[in-house]
Amino acid sequence: MQEQGLGENPAIAAEPQSSRFRQIDLWAVLAAMAVAALLLVLATESQGQTLTVLHNFDLGNDGGLPYGGVALDQAGRIYGTTSDGGSFREGVVYRLVHQGGGWNLTPLYMFKGSPDAGVPYAPVVFGPDGALYGMTYYGGTFGAGTVFRLQPPASACQAALCPWIETVLYSFTGGSDGGYPGYGALVFDRAGNIYGTAAGGGTNSNGVVFKLTRSGNSWTQSVLWSFTGGADGANPYGGVIFDGAGNLYGTTAYGGQFWGTVYELSPAQSGWTETTLYTITEQDNGQAIGIAMDPHGNIFGLTGLDSGAAFELSPSGGNWNFTLMQTFTGAYEGPFDAPTLDPLGNVYGTSTFAGGNGEVFKLTPSNGGWIYTPLHDFDVNDGEIPIGGVTLDANGNLYGTTSMGGSRVWGTVWEITPN
Repeated sequence: MQEQGLGENPAIAAEPQSSRFRQIDLWAVLAAMAVAALLLVLATESQGQTLTVLHNFDLGNDGGLPYGGVALDQAGRIYGTTSDGGSFREGVVYRLVHQGGGWNLTPLYMFKGSPDAGVPYAPVVFGPDGALYGMTYYGGTFGAGTVFRLQPPASACQAALCPWIETVLYSFTGGSDGGYPGYGALVFDRAGNIYGTAAGGGTNSNGVVFKLTRSGNSWTQSVLWSFTGGADGANPYGGVIFDGAGNLYGTTAYGGQFWGTVYELSPAQSGWTETTLYTITEQDNGQAIGIAMDPHGNIFGLTGLDSGAAFELSPSGGNWNFTLMQTFTGAYEGPFDAPTLDPLGNVYGTSTFAGGNGEVFKLTPSNGGWIYTPLHDFDVNDGEIPIGGVTLDANGNLYGTTSMGGSRVWGTVWEITPN
């Protein structure tokens, strides 16, 4: 497989012209990076924060080009995916463990492509059983992506590299069942069923929201909604989230007035009913990829194309009020993930190109408005182009990835610690 980046993405290129993202020119960026002095910066202070690079990817067994964010377990270990690298150049699921004064990376699984799985853009999540679950954009029996599960070996392994046990739960065909899952994470209901999106395929070739229902050791896939490309939207590259009543919410990158939609899916006896909550316009600064919801039912999202913005949708008497919280100057081509909320109502996220090479930011509610604080501006040496979102631990530390940059060019895992 050739090197994968946002600039040369044959899976996206295989989508209809009307549903392609504007792509980053990977090799132009790499050329610019080659000119820069790649000196490792392990700690950079900005706005009272300290950023530490935990790992620099080198496109070997550790992987490279991490597009998704990371997950943390109760022991503070970090799990994530890379879209490239590994023995087969099809991506890696990795784990980072804090040992001594540093972090050691272990590749848990290296994807093989078809008929296995390949090129994960989305992050991994922990399921109710403690296993890791995720999606790949390619691979599977039909080459249109997969949903997979990873579990540690049943017995102790004495080898230097002990791959976890991978099970492909479902292989998308690219037809009416959907295909090419994008950047959004999977979610589970209380019964352990899995929900997610596929950016392509479906009855109208505009993507689907799907459900995987478990029965013993097997899983059955069903399509909850197949997007038409009209008022309901098209191409859901982000995932879905639940509210307390069992309704699903998500975004599309296209459809509506071309710039995409924020939608709700509600279960009914005859199936699921779709409601378009908001149609994103060019004035809202582009397409939304992911959303988050606070305990009051307010929806927060990020948009990006020629600039970028953070927005809030608040329910009011059966309608939804849209508020533009912040506009990001120069944050084009992203972000590609949902924001993260803390218990105090602060909103965290990444801007793909803000500050030149990308930025981590915080939005703090204040007197009916929002105070914008850039937590870190990447400088290529400590990373570049953060596509995934941020993960918050119990101590207020932030974790995430950059898709490129770092001392070995192929991306980083970072931590931001409040001073």
